[in-house]
Amino acid sequence: MEKSDLMTEKTIKVDSTEQILNLFGNYDENINTIQRKYNVVVLSRGEDIKITGDEENVNAAAEAIEALMSFSGRGENITEQTVRYVTSMVAEGAKEELKELKTDGICVTTSGRIVRPKTVGQKKYVDAIRDNTIVMGIGPAGTGKTYLAVAMAVKAFKAHEVSRIILTRPAVEAGESLGFLPGDLQDKVDPYLRPLYDGLFEMLGQDSFHKYMEKGTIEVAPLAYMRGRTLDDAFIILDEAQNTTSEQIKMFLTRLGHGSKMVITGDITQIDLPASKRSGLVEAMKILKDVDDISIQQFSDKDVVRHKLVQDIIKAYEKFHEERKK
Repeated sequence: MEKSDLMTEKTIKVDSTEQILNLFGNYDENINTIQRKYNVVVLSRGEDIKITGDEENVNAAAEAIEALMSFSGRGENITEQTVRYVTSMVAEGAKEELKELKTDGICVTTSGRIVRPKTVGQKKYVDAIRDNTIVMGIGPAGTGKTYLAVAMAVKAFKAHEVSRIILTRPAVEAGESLGFLPGDLQDKVDPYLRPLYDGLFEMLGQDSFHKYMEKGTIEVAPLAYMRGRTLDDAFIILDEAQNTTSEQIKMFLTRLGHGSKMVITGDITQIDLPASKRSGLVEAMKILKDVDDISIQQFSDKDVVRHKLVQDIIKAYEKFHEERKK
């Protein structure tokens, strides 16, 4: 039998030319990724997409393209990361889970971009924040743990569900002591808190952010500043919590006041504490795992929404550490 006799063609109807352009990507980079992954040829004919190749590969590629079209249909810009994520979910037979991502945006940035979950893991995290008083978001860099928490805080603040946003993180990381850094206190803590500022700038605008800071309705401060306070009617985010001690995280958790929410984020593979100290986050995950109204959400490398290399680096390190355990 000739090879051509084994070829299958499948046609997918698309709503608009814009959706096809979104699917194909700049210089066809998205569709080239799909063609390489499934060993198929994908062409656009008017508002039809034709897929040609081995039957099994054509069916798999069609599933992936249909899932990507649903992303495009709700206004998502399809990127290389979107293609990688969707094809991995389809390969695992988890296509139905992608339907959970049909969700309203959390908030809109000052540039007009809608902030919404990009992966199923991110969607579960956002739902957990909505439905629980305390949420721990645990996972590697690039999974959107902090960014989505800030977005949920801004949403709650704008809806008058809380009257304050408080963002904090341990001020001593990677062996650096504030006492040995140059400048006044603000100069010293700013480098540690900069990632928290960035999300707020994007969602509120720099002028509004500074206005709220001056009024005290937004506070960005080192974790030590939380001691002795009761935080009522606030959305409180503790970032880089893997670098808290047991005493620090217990102190933080017991600051919770009436009408408040807490989100605690961290990557337990990136602990910068001295070897003699245990991570308070790791301990809290074990102690609080069965407490009502506290949700622990775990991200995986599939939830990484940065450059593909970030995902590859995380996988390589995970493999290295797994092999060392053997």
